[in-house]
Amino acid sequence: MQIGHGPPSRRQAMFGGHGEVLVWDLLAGQPAPPFTSVLSCVLEAGGHVGRHVQQRDSEIVIGLTGCGEATVDGRAQPFGPGTVVFLPFRSTLELRNERVDAPLRYLIVKATPAPAEPTPAPGS
Repeated sequence: MQIGHGPPSRRQAMFGGHGEVLVWDLLAGQPAPPFTSVLSCVLEAGGHVGRHVQQRDSEIVIGLTGCGEATVDGRAQPFGPGTVVFLPFRSTLELRNERVDAPLRYLIVKATPAPAEPTPAPGS
């Protein structure tokens, strides 16, 4: 299964992990506010995307195929088909492909974080 158009961007050892990740930019630079990017990703068998901070956007990661583990803010959880992981702005993520014989496929949808709710003034 390939989700994406044209050749992917090939990334090695992302965020200090190991293995290759193929990445397709599904928006191809087209504006779609509040979404900043939609990425189709394939993490090679046994691969690992190292721990990293969501520095600009909030994000959801959606499992498509494979069997892995997503660690969000230090808490590990199973990750596979149908799993949706929410990553608020400034949270951390680490992904592992637990299979040594098959890739882990997933989508990443990034969006501009919603503005913080204003704190009501005392006596309001």
